[in-house]
Amino acid sequence: MGRADGRRTRQGGGARRAERSGGGIRRVFSLKRILGTLFTLGLIAMVGFIGLYLYVDVPAAAEDAKKQSNVYKYSDGTVLARTGDVNREIVGLDRIPKDVQKTFVAAENKSFYKDAGVDFKGTARGLINTVSGKGKQGGSTITQQYVKNYYLNQDQTVSRKLKELVISLKVDRKKSKDDILAGYINTSYYGRGAYGIQAAAQAYYNKDSDRLTVGEGAYLAALLQAPNQYDWAVATDKGKKLAKARWNYVLDNMVEENWLDAGERSGLKFPVPDKPKPAKGLKGQSGYLVEAANRQLMDQGVTEAEIEAGGWTITLNVDRKKQKSLEKSVKRTLTDKLDKDQRKVDAAVQAGAVSVDPKTGKVVALYGGEDYAQHYTSNATRRDYQPGSTFKPVILASALENDAKTQDGQPIRADTVYDGTSGRPVKGGKSGYAPPNEGKKDYGDITVQRAMDNSVNSVFAQMGADVGMDRVQQTASDLGMQKISQDPAMTLGSMGASPMDMAGVYATLDNHGKKITPSIVKKATHKDRPDDVQPEPVGDQVLKRQTADSVTSVMQGVVNDGTGSAVASGNYEAAGKTGTSDNNVSAWFAGYTPELVTVVGMFGEAPDPQVAELKRPGGGKAKQYDHVSLAGAGGDGKIHGSGFPSRIWAAYTLGALDGGSDARFDLDTDMGTGVAPPPDPTRSEEEPDEPDEPAETPEAPDPPDDEPDEPEQPSETPEPPVTDEPTFTPPTEDPEDPSRPSDGPSIPEIPDRRQR
Repeated sequence: MGRADGRRTRQGGGARRAERSGGGIRRVFSLKRILGTLFTLGLIAMVGFIGLYLYVDVPAAAEDAKKQSNVYKYSDGTVLARTGDVNREIVGLDRIPKDVQKTFVAAENKSFYKDAGVDFKGTARGLINTVSGKGKQGGSTITQQYVKNYYLNQDQTVSRKLKELVISLKVDRKKSKDDILAGYINTSYYGRGAYGIQAAAQAYYNKDSDRLTVGEGAYLAALLQAPNQYDWAVATDKGKKLAKARWNYVLDNMVEENWLDAGERSGLKFPVPDKPKPAKGLKGQSGYLVEAANRQLMDQGVTEAEIEAGGWTITLNVDRKKQKSLEKSVKRTLTDKLDKDQRKVDAAVQAGAVSVDPKTGKVVALYGGEDYAQHYTSNATRRDYQPGSTFKPVILASALENDAKTQDGQPIRADTVYDGTSGRPVKGGKSGYAPPNEGKKDYGDITVQRAMDNSVNSVFAQMGADVGMDRVQQTASDLGMQKISQDPAMTLGSMGASPMDMAGVYATLDNHGKKITPSIVKKATHKDRPDDVQPEPVGDQVLKRQTADSVTSVMQGVVNDGTGSAVASGNYEAAGKTGTSDNNVSAWFAGYTPELVTVVGMFGEAPDPQVAELKRPGGGKAKQYDHVSLAGAGGDGKIHGSGFPSRIWAAYTLGALDGGSDARFDLDTDMGTGVAPPPDPTRSEEEPDEPDEPAETPEAPDPPDDEPDEPEQPSETPEPPVTDEPTFTPPTEDPEDPSRPSDGPSIPEIPDRRQR
């Protein structure tokens, strides 16, 4: 064979090989084989998905998705504070207007009410983009976004997206569309730290979700696409254009779906949101109000764990105007006059006050201290200081209620005459008990009315023995006081009591003997509880009306002619009582008009020795939180109830009553100054009545000092451990020293946490 023949043979063989090769490729990639492969892959995917569907269960809700804040409101609905790690208040669709609900569907998923809960195309696109590294992609249904928010997390992984798909299908079958929509609206993040529509409505429009307009709802729905970029307060010009475009998109979709009338749509203007406001925290008085509300909720059977879990909307009885009036009165009358650099004792001054509506028992104002962030113990509810002579009306009430008589058989009334000699031994009582009067002053024969006006210790110590200490104890308990002993020193207010306690006592007297337990909580609601918590502050008749009214009549004399004359005013009718413990450790004024009961306490509490070194009344350096004397505080010399506490009371009452009131006490009694002043056997031309004329204004010079009670021993407060937040253990009752206060259960009482 020649070379030409060989070449042709080789070429022919190559052609045949090429022909055979092309045929092989066609056989491998034939349409049948391609379809078969795709079918097989589809079958594998389907089997895999079925397996995944059977394997993946709907998990429990993610912890963060369930977290809510507690919202505290003033009586008028204005938000006072929010607490909790997450600013969220879950609300039902009944608190979201129908057209506002539709804005979210129009923005995110127009087919929501018809689909099976998933968008397979969108999910596939998301999976491909995730695998290829193109980042987060949209396209999910409302159900899928709800599942991601409520059950899963925001991770962009293939496994999370597959789980989202499966769980969404199951959730759509198990839950109604309304439940899913509500869950989505409540779990989504809207910017400004707000989770859920209720928090968002407050953050952007300062209103509750049930008051949102369709235009406002459309803006909140638009926010979900880009919360920070679309926030009008911080958005760039481009961001504002995008936000408006998204808002228009939402509304146009609503018209398209026949959820919004085209005419109404054309008339809508873009609702520019409010500027951001700082979160409602617990500084100033807010913390004291929140703590008092929480404590009362626990007293109503709500556990601390339930409160901390969040989700509560707690409306207080606190009147915003009266609260501000009380805060301003304390500041202008007391704290503005303190100078801790000039007077060390000024660093020890603590003030607390509670104001109550006597007809309803509502706590309309409360002052717990200068700042909750600085001093965690509420001076309004603490029980580690003696109420002093503010307890004396309770003794008189017990005497009248029990038809008690003196040692010589005379009925005890306002005009009953006692021996007012200082330090005289009490007859018929505990042997050796002989308390002195203020300055050891002797009053001789004196009526009960005048003894109340001038706070004469010897008279009320004897009256306690005449009534019987067991009966006095019972009356005090009936009026709501805690852990009252039968020791004779109790007649001079040697027990521990809070301004809240004493406000309840005096409100009951003002309410004609019908029991008042002051309530700071108006109503507390939680979406997971069938019933609201609504305390009932008005109780049963615990004193006869004549008893309560007679004590009120007698205490009018204290204001008109006695130690409480600093609060006397032609602008209102008032009754009340001063109280001061020995060594000026505490000072009080408890008083009321026909419309308002207010108790003000002033307490000496040793600060950190690094701030000011002070001594205990009994001698020795005071440790932080020890009781110390207030003498000299505010440049006022001795501190008495007739001083700062009375001035605060008068300034607040004038403000709270809008400058005054024509209301008068409706008294069913024939005794006391409120009816007709009884004769005073000690009066003479040479000895004019004491104290001086009533002050015409709250800032007038003080009247004569009221009488302090049995000397108070300073409390021995254990030194708190060195921690970030020191704790305080209140003093316990000392059987050897009945004047020392004892702690007890509180309604409501702030946990003993002190300055740090």
